[in-house]
Amino acid sequence: MKTTLRKLFVAGMLCAAVAPLAIAQDAPKQDTQGPKQDMKDAGSDTKDAAKKTGRATKKGTKKAAHKTARKTDEAAQKVEDKTQPQ
Repeated sequence: MKTTLRKLFVAGMLCAAVAPLAIAQDAPKQDTQGPKQDMKDAGSDTKDAAKKTGRATKKGTKKAAHKTARKTDEAAQKVEDKTQPQ
């Protein structure tokens, strides 16, 4: 009796696991986009990537310039401290 219930339980679990896969296979997706729209999408994606790269470059350059200015000021302060009579 226990083995029958166990087999029935396992069979039910397998059916429950496989059912969503079978349902998902019924309705295949169709790509209704044409080649013209694909080209437009590719162009837009390229434009967006170029903008993102440009913004990242601007941010990095600004960050580097500010850091350089800060370190220059620090070095100037050290030199000034060393050259002052004590």
